[in-house]
Amino acid sequence: MIPIKLAGTGSYLPEKVLTNFDLEKTLDTTDEWIVRRTGIRERRVAAPDQAASDLALPAARAAMEAAGVTDRDLDYIIMATVTPDTCCPSGANWLQAKLDAPQAISFDVTAACSGFVFVLDTAMKYLRAGAGKTILVVASEVMTRVQDWTDRANCILWGDGAGAAVLKAEEGAPRLLDIYVGTDGANGQNLLMPGGGSKTTPISYESVDKKLHTLKLIEASASVRVAVHHFALAVETVLGRQGIPIEAVDHFIPHQANIRMLQSLAKRLNVNFDKFVITIDKYANISSASSAIALDEAVRSGRIKPGDLVCITVFGGGLTWGAALIRF
Repeated sequence: MIPIKLAGTGSYLPEKVLTNFDLEKTLDTTDEWIVRRTGIRERRVAAPDQAASDLALPAARAAMEAAGVTDRDLDYIIMATVTPDTCCPSGANWLQAKLDAPQAISFDVTAACSGFVFVLDTAMKYLRAGAGKTILVVASEVMTRVQDWTDRANCILWGDGAGAAVLKAEEGAPRLLDIYVGTDGANGQNLLMPGGGSKTTPISYESVDKKLHTLKLIEASASVRVAVHHFALAVETVLGRQGIPIEAVDHFIPHQANIRMLQSLAKRLNVNFDKFVITIDKYANISSASSAIALDEAVRSGRIKPGDLVCITVFGGGLTWGAALIRF
């Protein structure tokens, strides 16, 4: 089987920081309440003139520099996002226009918070099929633009940012060992953004008044139980396929959804929570970009060392879930 090298990673966070104390001024909430229930202390907010591709560009540049590749080396540009610049063209198309990469094929993948693992999976399969040699994958979200800022239970959870990686069909470390993904469309209504698609168009005064164009989190407690189950299922499946015991994993990089959820996952997997890479306190939930950013930070900080085994595990709306196994 053609080996897949994770040649470089990158990330970008907007400059503006929105703290829990800032939210206290406009919402009936407190820093203590938000931290205790979610683990979030602050989040980043994109500037008014920044769209998803604008956040993606510096993350992509950082990943490409780390990988030692140029714009003209890219065969594909694949973006994970639920908040693209526009529905048409895709976010990846906008990013391609900002890069000097006219030869690259660009498109989006929509898998909510699981998006980064889904674009890794897509890129891996293109490379193994011989369709290209170098692929840029990006996860970029502007989640603060799809919030009802009067919904204190939901709007506190989200932030903006982007993460990226370059995959190459060649030998070398870090090596992408395996990826598992799954979906369940029949049970995907607990995290929903009704407006923006063909189900709620054209945009009307009525749809705006009903706040159909903002993200809805329904039955949060049930979602936590389902999420922990699928987080664990993904980890167990990808490790089982490789015949690797869970004790051999050096670092778990989960989607940064909720600190309690991740603590429950560690308990369910029976692993020390110290093995989990956590960024939710600084950046909140950035949907598909969360795990990509956490991976890049763990690499650049030196936490991940040569020889380490890393498992990225994700869960998102749709329902979607997955896990990626990487040997550094």
